[in-house]
Amino acid sequence: MAGRIEDYALIGDMQTAALVCRDGTVDWLCLPRFDSHAIFAGLLGTEEHGFWRLGPAHASDAEPPTAARRSYRGDSLILESEWDTPRGTVRVTDFMPPRDGAPQLIRIVEGVSGRVPMRSALRMRFSYGRVVPWVHKHEGRTVAVAGPDSVWFDTDCETYGKSLTTYSDFTVAPGDRIAFTISWQPSHKEAPPLPEPEQSLEATEDFWREWVEHCTYHGPYREAVIRSLITLKALTYAPTGGIVAAPTTSLPEEIGGVRNWDYRYTWLRDAAITLSSLLRTGYREEARAWREWLLRAVAGDPENLQIMYGIAGERELGEAELDWLPGYENSAPVRVGNGAAHQLQLDVYGEVTEALHLAHMTGLSRNDYASLLQLKLIRYLEQHWDEPDEGIWEVRGPRRHFVHSKVMAWVAVDRTIKLIESGDADGPLERWRELRDDIHRDVCEKGYDKERNTFTQSYGSKELDASLLLIPQMGFLPPDDKRVIGTIEAIQRELSTTDGFILRYPTDGEKEGVDGLPGDEGAFLACSFWMADDLAMIGRVDEARKLFEKLLSLRNDLGLLAEEWDPRLQRQVGNFPQAFSHVPLIDTALRLTASGAYGG
Repeated sequence: MAGRIEDYALIGDMQTAALVCRDGTVDWLCLPRFDSHAIFAGLLGTEEHGFWRLGPAHASDAEPPTAARRSYRGDSLILESEWDTPRGTVRVTDFMPPRDGAPQLIRIVEGVSGRVPMRSALRMRFSYGRVVPWVHKHEGRTVAVAGPDSVWFDTDCETYGKSLTTYSDFTVAPGDRIAFTISWQPSHKEAPPLPEPEQSLEATEDFWREWVEHCTYHGPYREAVIRSLITLKALTYAPTGGIVAAPTTSLPEEIGGVRNWDYRYTWLRDAAITLSSLLRTGYREEARAWREWLLRAVAGDPENLQIMYGIAGERELGEAELDWLPGYENSAPVRVGNGAAHQLQLDVYGEVTEALHLAHMTGLSRNDYASLLQLKLIRYLEQHWDEPDEGIWEVRGPRRHFVHSKVMAWVAVDRTIKLIESGDADGPLERWRELRDDIHRDVCEKGYDKERNTFTQSYGSKELDASLLLIPQMGFLPPDDKRVIGTIEAIQRELSTTDGFILRYPTDGEKEGVDGLPGDEGAFLACSFWMADDLAMIGRVDEARKLFEKLLSLRNDLGLLAEEWDPRLQRQVGNFPQAFSHVPLIDTALRLTASGAYGG
């Protein structure tokens, strides 16, 4: 059985990523890209679906020992795990070097004390665990081949095959360093070059050290901010600048439930807010690359703007279910692709425009097509802003007039007006000022419940929605407006868990809820960070700090967050690690630091 979600570490090369459990098992790896088929899919099934375990030998492979300590090496994505055994201590260093050729996962075993028997067990299964590859020797190297894929396994240790698994048994003493590497290559091409593990380790460490040096944040939450920034960088597909929401698919929002989605794509919303965080912490190059990705993906067709694309800008992300995988802790179905790609989510226009506006305001070099795109988006919104949509949470139920969508349509028009007022674009200024006023008036009249003094999820509804917390952050209303304060307090009353974390919106157990799905979900971490932001904005800074630091305590030992927190099971749930959790962590840290609302 796979470990708890928070038991995993992330390593990656900015083109794909692997998850490594505390017991030294790689249970998830897609090659060669984030959205490729997995060669290790044990995370969503069993060991029969692929894994790679490397750790101290144990009498029972079914119960491998967990590492006594693990951490990233400094501010990097190099994982170091140490086991203390009766015979001594051993360290395993796992990393994926930034790619210059074949993708590689390198694992270096180092003896620390005593003489420790070790075992590597490698079971490759292609196509998400469905295909058993042909494993054979080629000029002294082990290679697994199936269809278009080949994976090459290199080590100086002796290997042997048993039960369709490649094993290595060996012993390490102090000072011993033994490397294991897998490399992917299209099966029709010649073998990839022999790996150089030690040189690759040094180059990887240099890469991360130099990248982190660009960070401009030096406040009291620097450790958490740096780890979140590294995570966001790891979720960026370097060749194109596209940013995946998470490197995994189908990790459940409710253990045993059906809310299991594929997040290995670029949501415009997630990527836009990621860009904003990168810009605010000094990372202009990543922001520039994302803007270029956006312009290529949208091309000349903003009227058909999708809410998400493939990492190279692909439009077709057809959703399918993998019925041979039982799912994480039997949370089925396992899905690949995402049927929400063609939903109408009007808020996306606001997020994209806000990101382009921030890029402009922070001095990112001007791009005339980016300004042209912004104008085209507003011309589309001008005709469609008053339509119902599926909203920020991608409901699978009927479309509604979601308040957050209307607010973000207002944001899109407001930021474009500011662009025109700055002299960097031309447009019908007076007409769009009138449009901005019309949207604002419509929201305040139809999306506000006077009796309860709160905005609601959609026009005419009684339900609340945590996305309403963005109203003051987007400048739609000032923080001291009584309607804003009333909304914040209503969300605290109606959408707060016993731990004080925030749910996205009400769900109804076995019944189909507002989102068209049965079942419940955990507290949404992004929404909980938004609450901390709002509390700080309305002057309740001590309360904001306490909530923020409570949220920081939910991170795993490596500083990583999934999408949600299950208050009943007291564990992380949802895809992992999640950009949409780490971005608001950074934003809240910046806000609290600016306000002086921090302890210590």
